[in-house]
Amino acid sequence: MARSWLSQRVNAFETSGIRRVFELARSLKNPVNLSIGQPDFDVPEPVRRAAVESIESGQNSYTVTQGIPELRDRLRETLAPEVPGEDRELLVTSGTSGGLVLALMATIDPGDEVLFFDPYFVMYPALFAMAGGTSVKVETYPEFRLDLDKVRAALTPRTKVILLNSPSNPTGILATQEEVQGLAELAQERDLLLISDEIYRPFTYDEEFISPLAYNPRTLVIDGFSKSHAMTGWRLGFAHGPREVIESMQKLQQYTFVCAPQPAQWAGLAALDVDPAPYVAEYRRKRDLIISGLQEDYELAVPGGAFYLFPRVPWGTGESFVKAAIEKELLVIPGQVFSDRDTHFRISYAACDETLKRGIDILRALARQGAA
Repeated sequence: MARSWLSQRVNAFETSGIRRVFELARSLKNPVNLSIGQPDFDVPEPVRRAAVESIESGQNSYTVTQGIPELRDRLRETLAPEVPGEDRELLVTSGTSGGLVLALMATIDPGDEVLFFDPYFVMYPALFAMAGGTSVKVETYPEFRLDLDKVRAALTPRTKVILLNSPSNPTGILATQEEVQGLAELAQERDLLLISDEIYRPFTYDEEFISPLAYNPRTLVIDGFSKSHAMTGWRLGFAHGPREVIESMQKLQQYTFVCAPQPAQWAGLAALDVDPAPYVAEYRRKRDLIISGLQEDYELAVPGGAFYLFPRVPWGTGESFVKAAIEKELLVIPGQVFSDRDTHFRISYAACDETLKRGIDILRALARQGAA
């Protein structure tokens, strides 16, 4: 029998459950797709134009690994009011996921523990496994709030990194000022690296976004353009944090991604002049639409940001409920994709009103079908 050529690393995690739903969507004739975690608006015209001009003018080669100076300087200028101290650096990355890969590869050794919060973005445990780290989940049910006592209880001598994602995918919950400050100060007190995944930071609806950087100057921030400017396929992100970490990430990027795509970097520079506020207002309205449509039939925590809702299933498990929804051509994601629990499901309300209303009707009928 031939030996397997696959590494233990690749066998440490499964194919993304979200991607399986995406593939399923292709087979349905008229799906009500509330599964996709990307904006439903197009990339703004000035951003598209900047990319075309870059391509047409021959700016298609490699750039310096850390990103074109024009974009890095503009990001520094934009971030200056909230970035403390001198001992920080900035790196342009191939998307926020690319930034997370580099951050974990630069900081995690086999056996090191990474603490994060359940429910979580589907990619996190796989990234930790790739880096050789051990996942330590801190549960946040039922309201998806951060409990610092639970965090303290989960810390061990092997803990090296805490990862915060606020606003959260999949719950849409925005951490409070008290939660953010407490977590930031705890990480500083224990000399742990706090990584803040801030890709959804523009999409906040009721309260102001607060970064842990405000309370812990050694926070590593991962951010990008995918959500704010609908540039999901352009693979453009950035990271800023302690100089030693960013310089190590830059070294790793030289031997992996090399650099972010050059046309996307010029587009990102143009994107910094496009205010996402109108899109944010539209998603606040969509959030309110779907909350008002479902709150009578579903137990749910009202999201303060991003464009997700994570209701509890009214009957069965998350998986069985989603299967019933798919039979009615409604695509949502079972909660077990994002959690150790299978009690909830994720809705993305980044969709047109017609699709949202069709989805609300199907979900109401499913809830009442189970109660009958």
